[in-house]
Amino acid sequence: MNENFMKEEPVLPLITAMALPMVISMMVNSLYNIVDSFFVAQISEDAMTALSLVFPVQNFINAVSIGFGVGINALIAYYLGAGEGETANRAAVHGMALSALHGVVLMVLCIAVMPNFLAAFTDNAAVIDMGVRYSNITFSFSLIIMLGLAFEKIFQAVGNMKVTMIALMAGCIVNIILDPLLIFGIGPFPKWGIEGAAVATGIGQITTLAIYLFVYKNYPLRIKLSRRYLTRDAGLDFKLYAIGIPATLNLALPSLLVSSLNTILAAFSQSYIVVLGIYYKLQTFLYLPANGIIQGMRPLIGFNYGAGEHGRVKAIYNTTLVMNACIMLAGTAICLLVPDVLIAMFTDNAVSVEAGAQALRIICAGFIVSAVSVTACGALEGLGKGLPSLVISLLRYVVVIIPAAWLLSKYFGAQGVWHAFWIAELLTAIAAQLVYKRYSK
Repeated sequence: MNENFMKEEPVLPLITAMALPMVISMMVNSLYNIVDSFFVAQISEDAMTALSLVFPVQNFINAVSIGFGVGINALIAYYLGAGEGETANRAAVHGMALSALHGVVLMVLCIAVMPNFLAAFTDNAAVIDMGVRYSNITFSFSLIIMLGLAFEKIFQAVGNMKVTMIALMAGCIVNIILDPLLIFGIGPFPKWGIEGAAVATGIGQITTLAIYLFVYKNYPLRIKLSRRYLTRDAGLDFKLYAIGIPATLNLALPSLLVSSLNTILAAFSQSYIVVLGIYYKLQTFLYLPANGIIQGMRPLIGFNYGAGEHGRVKAIYNTTLVMNACIMLAGTAICLLVPDVLIAMFTDNAVSVEAGAQALRIICAGFIVSAVSVTACGALEGLGKGLPSLVISLLRYVVVIIPAAWLLSKYFGAQGVWHAFWIAELLTAIAAQLVYKRYSK
């Protein structure tokens, strides 16, 4: 592969080639999330509630792994674009070591806090029990998640998107196959219920990491992982965290949002908590593919920024924005046409289906404009501008939506919470475009 292809190929074909493998893998990952929830919902609505309540902590672990991985990705791409290969290697090795440390710490902390965390949102003993059983197994794989995501960002930084697509798809497919087998005890497999879903997830994550290790060992890569690069370099570590911490917070903020909204909705009915959990499973069909395009864009922007190709950076951003807007337009149409069908995939409770369909019709009003915030955040991360990216996410997930949801719920009940989504997306999109223009120069 031509090492300068990121700054020489035409923009649209290049973004498509970089993003398509990630979009495919993200779509498969979306399918995994849907199928996982679908099978858990067959156990009981309590099981689905438990899964919904555990989701914010799962999302936080993923946020740390992906967010810090963004720092690894951005620095490697920048240094490769600037022609500093040895520094890029050091960034990769330091990022991998710190990711492993994060995995161990999060595993211990998250398992420890889950009983009290779940009890803060429900007094249903069955829900708490299932949530603890599920999370104890799932969080035990935190180290595997961290290492897998670090490898993913390294492969992406050098433009090798096909390997990440294969690894992610393989892990997700293994997970999808094992879900019904381990949950319901089909054939020779044990009937483990909600624990089976957690074990299936863990085996899928191990599969993904194993593929990365196999490919790295057997095929040459521009980035070299070696102990000789694991020397003290406080400046490099600071740069990793300067990008990684804001990126982590960007991804962790939805966990804070979900927990806050669960608290507001709990005052009305547990059905609304189920609806919110289902919505966040469904919206992955939109935002994960959009994230796939962002992942394809991010190393391109970082490489070209490092190479001083600022006009090309602008073209990459605008093209990505249009692509994400098209995805959101499709999602809006689907949610308006068949919202009840989507909700009914996860519950047969007529009240929950009706409430969920109404929620989707309202929330989807903000999908299209959200493309601006999503694209601006990803672009700023690629440029190494972590704090401006964090400002956009704070507006989107905390500053606007939580106060709006609380206030509107006082006058319009649960529907007020759903209206807060599109209001937050609209206001944040305006702010995001202004922030990006200021910090992308």
